[in-house]
Amino acid sequence: MRCNQSVFFFLLTLSFVTPFSSNAQSNLQPTNQESDDSASPTTSVEWLKRLQSLITSANYQVSFVQTTVGKETVPYLWRHAVLDDGTKVEQLNLQNGPGRELIRVDSIVSVFEPDTQPYSIRSRFINGPIPSLLLHNPETLLQSYEFVLVGRARVAGRPAQQIRVVSRDNTRFGYQLWLDEESGMLLKLNMLDLQGGVLEQIQVSAFTITETPSVYFSRINQSSLPDPITMPSTQSRAHGWEVNYLPVGMSEVKRDTRRLALTGQVVEYKMFSDGLVDVSVYVQPAEEAIGGDIALRNEVSTFLTLKAGKAQVTILGEIPLQTAKAIATSISSVSKNND
Repeated sequence: MRCNQSVFFFLLTLSFVTPFSSNAQSNLQPTNQESDDSASPTTSVEWLKRLQSLITSANYQVSFVQTTVGKETVPYLWRHAVLDDGTKVEQLNLQNGPGRELIRVDSIVSVFEPDTQPYSIRSRFINGPIPSLLLHNPETLLQSYEFVLVGRARVAGRPAQQIRVVSRDNTRFGYQLWLDEESGMLLKLNMLDLQGGVLEQIQVSAFTITETPSVYFSRINQSSLPDPITMPSTQSRAHGWEVNYLPVGMSEVKRDTRRLALTGQVVEYKMFSDGLVDVSVYVQPAEEAIGGDIALRNEVSTFLTLKAGKAQVTILGEIPLQTAKAIATSISSVSKNND
């Protein structure tokens, strides 16, 4: 799952860069770690597993930019290290404006934002612009996506292997990624629409791989980080509706009943995910709904509201409009006693 704080989230009322500047290096060049040419990957899955191994076990520093259609380019600094005691630490820092910093120590992520009290949550991943499962557990995506090894390419002057990630039923956006042949590091990632146009791009401008952790992590006082928030346990509630169509590999991961802050209306909510994409579905009785049918696209996100029988359905997610419509029109009522 990836982070995309869409403006559409607020409509619901509930939701790579200037190059990294360093005295050590300013270009794409792994250091102090030799590549294993004798065990070079031969399939797309092997290449992605090599990326996974690097991302989860190496000491590295990466500068990248995120470019989204219709938005300003956003630069990030990303660090990861394995400390002497085996603790895995990670940092993701937004480089423009007042900044936003996320720090992970093993399975606790601390978030620091301007004008907001720092807080921590329990998570094995930092939720950033690069899809977490693509980095950390790509094999779990094989039910929903096909990985295709395209072949060699050249990115930022370095030999790379290009891989395509294709929705098995052509209902979701696809991806192209380029991995550095020498180290396995991600060099570039494109999100593509159904016609192959680029919706969003991650471009690495500099990276280093080192034997020892960055000195940055030695300055973090782990005891001073906020305690993780205790999330209230919620019992799964029966809903009076069900979704009869979902893209291949997508399943329900969350459900709730929510009250909209601006209108006070109560809506039933479910989230569905395939590991790369989250889709939120909100349903309320049509006679209680305010406003008519709406279909909007904002960068990579779709916001769709329409009447389906006796319900008003709202779909929010990084999916094509036709997929959102197929989900919305598949809604049917069920007896809550049978849910």
